Amino acid sequence: MGHVTLVGAGPGDPGLLTVKGRQAIAEADVVVYDRLVGPEILALMPNRAEQIDVGKRSSHHPVPQWRINEILLEKAREGKRVVRLKGGDCFLFGRGGEELELLEENGIPFDVVPGVTSALSVPAYAGIPVTHRDFTSSVHIITGHAKKNGELHIDFDALVRHGGTLVFLMSVTSTPHILNGLMQAGMPPELPAAMVERGTLPRQRKLVATVGTLAQRMREEGIKSPAILIVGAVCALSDRFDWYDALPLHGVTVAVTRPRQRAGTLTGRLRALGADVISYPCIETQDIWPNLPVVEALASLEQYSWLVLTSPAGVDTLARLLEAADMDARSLAHLKLAVIGAGTAKKLRERGLRADYIPDGYDSIQLAEGLIRLVREGERVLLLRAEIGSPELPARLAEACIPFDDIAIYRTIYRNERSEELAEQLARGAIDYVTFTSASTVRGFVQSLPAGAALTGCTALCIGACTEQAAREAGMRTITAANATIDAMIDTLLEHAGNK
Repeated sequence: MGHVTLVGAGPGDPGLLTVKGRQAIAEADVVVYDRLVGPEILALMPNRAEQIDVGKRSSHHPVPQWRINEILLEKAREGKRVVRLKGGDCFLFGRGGEELELLEENGIPFDVVPGVTSALSVPAYAGIPVTHRDFTSSVHIITGHAKKNGELHIDFDALVRHGGTLVFLMSVTSTPHILNGLMQAGMPPELPAAMVERGTLPRQRKLVATVGTLAQRMREEGIKSPAILIVGAVCALSDRFDWYDALPLHGVTVAVTRPRQRAGTLTGRLRALGADVISYPCIETQDIWPNLPVVEALASLEQYSWLVLTSPAGVDTLARLLEAADMDARSLAHLKLAVIGAGTAKKLRERGLRADYIPDGYDSIQLAEGLIRLVREGERVLLLRAEIGSPELPARLAEACIPFDDIAIYRTIYRNERSEELAEQLARGAIDYVTFTSASTVRGFVQSLPAGAALTGCTALCIGACTEQAAREAGMRTITAANATIDAMIDTLLEHAGNK
């Protein structure tokens, strides 16, 4: 017998997904998901998991609710761990109770992971506290959505009489009717009201007006779903408490091209600064195996004095190679270690090793120049790096008559399934910056896109000179970090975006 877990995915910001919800997704065999679940949360679904889209749009339900209920039952009966992934919270107008009824009737075990509801989080991201001792001590959450061909049944008199903050979900179409109903029940037209579109997301948009003027303002601004309506005196606090729109990168769209397993730090930092981050990992690394040259090199490490690694991926691959050879870090004890960049040095430290040399610049030329100064007569260098690496490093070492072996231990694969979507965004100027942390990410980005994709409309944020050169050769404008660190990249972006 399988198991079903209802998971509330929250309002959209991937940081608002609960720890327990993330764990359930990671362990799922099947994920049945809704339209309002954000792409970054959907990206957490395991590749091995069956992914079933049952998303609904206003007046368009391609998979009716009864069929969704049956899908959960069928997959559980197959012995699968099923996650039903729903926007917001499962039980707040999410029809989670209806989905559990069929499971309970058929003896299917289930559990529920509550989600952060938009009814509370979206006002918070708009600077609106739904309760405040100087304004109101209650909040009321109401659906603004009626059944198909049905009418809203809202007790407007009771809502006005209670005097609390009112939060209407799924209410874009019905907002004029709601506001008129409130005024007819005696609510003052001058009472503050707000509409927040795409709440908690970087493209969040809010309108703060009054009960009497908000409907017209919505029509003028073209507010669309998903959006929520908030009515109450607390809406007047929005400008004072608006922390989200004040973030330095709010309104800036950045595509991050790092491999998925290494994008977390940069992506998280950019989101924390308010940027709209598009995760676009366009390269993957693949160990080269069988690999006789590296087997022979590891078997005779005593002939080398220096080991050179040029990327974090190389450090991870080396660790797997050592394990396969029944070796560990102790086998490297006699070697001096040279790396490119703070990221590679950090990855080494995670393995209990420290770099003896890190060049100031993030490129192979400066690494080669440093080695030429440091390698003594009679010492030999082992380069373990990508199949297609910079030719500058071995060329400079050869010119300096430094003996070395250059062995490829991994290859870079260029691909991304969202290339058409990204190309369209580039064409309409919807992406402000694309981040590149190596020349290979530039190559992967360019090769992943359809032929003729526009690259001149965005700015490449580069980590070093070689990366910058590759981006310029591809036709992009460039800005380059002063140092080869994520911190320096973010500082460069903040300065450039602030001066635009």
